[in-house]
Amino acid sequence: MDALDIIANLQHVIPYYQAIFSADEHRVIGYEVLGRYESGEHVDSLGPFFHDETIPEEFRLEVDETVTKKALDHFLSNGDSRLLIFLNRDANLLMIDRAESFLTLLFQYEEKGLSLDRIVLEINEQHFKGDFDQLSHLLTYIRTYGIRVALDNIGEHSSNLERISLLAPDILKIDLRELRKTSASYSYQDVLYSISLLARKIGATLLYEDIEASFQLQYAWRNGGRYYQGYYLAEPKPELLPADFLKERLREECHRFIQQEKKKLQTLYNISEQFQQRITALLAKYKKSADFNELIVAIATELGDACFRMYVCDEDGFQRSANIFKRNDTWELQPEYYMKNWSWRPYFLENIIRMRSRKRGILSDLYADIETGETIRTYSYPIDECHYLFIDLSYSYLFEHDAHY
Repeated sequence: MDALDIIANLQHVIPYYQAIFSADEHRVIGYEVLGRYESGEHVDSLGPFFHDETIPEEFRLEVDETVTKKALDHFLSNGDSRLLIFLNRDANLLMIDRAESFLTLLFQYEEKGLSLDRIVLEINEQHFKGDFDQLSHLLTYIRTYGIRVALDNIGEHSSNLERISLLAPDILKIDLRELRKTSASYSYQDVLYSISLLARKIGATLLYEDIEASFQLQYAWRNGGRYYQGYYLAEPKPELLPADFLKERLREECHRFIQQEKKKLQTLYNISEQFQQRITALLAKYKKSADFNELIVAIATELGDACFRMYVCDEDGFQRSANIFKRNDTWELQPEYYMKNWSWRPYFLENIIRMRSRKRGILSDLYADIETGETIRTYSYPIDECHYLFIDLSYSYLFEHDAHY
């Protein structure tokens, strides 16, 4: 499409609407407005037009305003007054007049009955080339009118968590396309996990976008997604959908996710209970061991089917035994680990308190082992009031017992 043809034929510029669904109500809660150009039987995306920096700014602004006006007219005449309206804007263009033209347009529609708290301004911070402090101030000002801010395509490339925090968005739109690439999925999930932690800290709602398969929807559900969007749920359309368009299907999928998650949690509970019983019995059997090294050697020989490393720490995280490590099916003591301190590890002291108060062992989440790089879980068990046994379970054992995810 030629930019001049588009400008000369604005009557062919139309909005399309891609539905956004909620996790709590399983209904349509809003739409992202997307620009399209209608030519005969063909409808083409205006995405390339808006992203082409060789096209004059005034052209892109004019087309953007045309799409927005037609969309807002449509929402006022046809839409549910509760629906959120996601409007994409180039942050670089927004800064040219400090969003004056954008806000002026919205004020015109406010006079027609549009509540500005329905508007979600959607920007891509990764494409912004200006001063982030100034952008942050502008977004703060825009919010004074009840308008929410969403950052788009989070995770698509290397997202800057400091910038995200500075802009303090109301909504983070997390891109799930990368999850379809097997080679990148594990590292990408780690990135998304970090982003989800940040969202919780700054109070931002997670919207997972580009959902194209059931497993991506399940990932979004499992990882704190309140809102969902993508072709798996609904493609962009020239008209709005009924609010309950996918209600039954989403309820069915959610029920399936819940059943799978409960099965997973039951499996982990069973493993933890089995180790509770095994370790209790082994500690009773070897209670006369001369020291902790002798104790872990004895226990390791009986847990060779499940673990590859074992050691004892005190309540402050100082290691009171050597490591016993399984290499090529042979156990070996590593005395150099004696008196190393592990209190700096996430959740270490918290888990010590939990074990002490409950007098029970704990099975950790999955994590990558620092030394081997293997995905593992650790089972921790209180030997007495001051000492705790740590048993690193191998991935092969977790895989055999469906505890590897």
